Amino acid sequence: MIEELRDIMARLRDPETGCPWDVQQDFATIAPYTIEEAYEVADAVERGDMDALRDELGDLQLQVVFHARMAEEAGAFDLRDVLDSISSKMIRRHPHVFGDGDSPGWEEIKAAERAGMSEDRSALAGVASALPALLRAEKLQKRAARTGFDWPDAEGAREKVAEEIDEVREAGSDAHRFEEIGDLLFAVVNWARKLGIDPEAALRAANGKFEKRFRSMEEAAGPAFAGLTLDEKEALWVQAKRTEKPSP
Repeated sequence: MIEELRDIMARLRDPETGCPWDVQQDFATIAPYTIEEAYEVADAVERGDMDALRDELGDLQLQVVFHARMAEEAGAFDLRDVLDSISSKMIRRHPHVFGDGDSPGWEEIKAAERAGMSEDRSALAGVASALPALLRAEKLQKRAARTGFDWPDAEGAREKVAEEIDEVREAGSDAHRFEEIGDLLFAVVNWARKLGIDPEAALRAANGKFEKRFRSMEEAAGPAFAGLTLDEKEALWVQAKRTEKPSP
């Protein structure tokens, strides 16, 4: 199956007979599509839509084949190397399944791998800069926490959020407010982490809740929605909230 997809991509990338759009792409232009497809997979999972999940997984697989084909053209590696690499990695990271005896923790194994692959010896090495900012903040904090640089409990993290709110209020310029808002968001991620809450998932849920309520407001008001006063819109918002099932 994957061989067929590999051959399709080779034809699409053929400089003479391929698709002009596919031929002109490179790693940098395709990377945003790869990220987008990963999010569309997550969206299908969240909606419980198996038909969409099947299609989105295919789109994501195409991205892997696309990158592998470009790498093959550059003489770096090919799709077989990609598959061999992930197979070896999974076996190496699960010695308790594929080897003998107990296994060190997953993170310890990954840390040892990073140490062998990079000259960067920081505990933060390998946290990809292209990750969504919220997710990257959490990963950076978790890495730092493993070295002991962490709040002892959630209360310390909460107090830091309050401190950052004050600093936003006191900021005297747009540049300073920009910096302090960033610090505030970072502190909120830290507080969520200490409470055992996935901040990315929590924000996705909040986005979904806002969208649902706002669409309910639009539907209730009809074409007149944009012309309503703020108080009238607030009343519709309260009404939309009342129709929701209470959180467990």
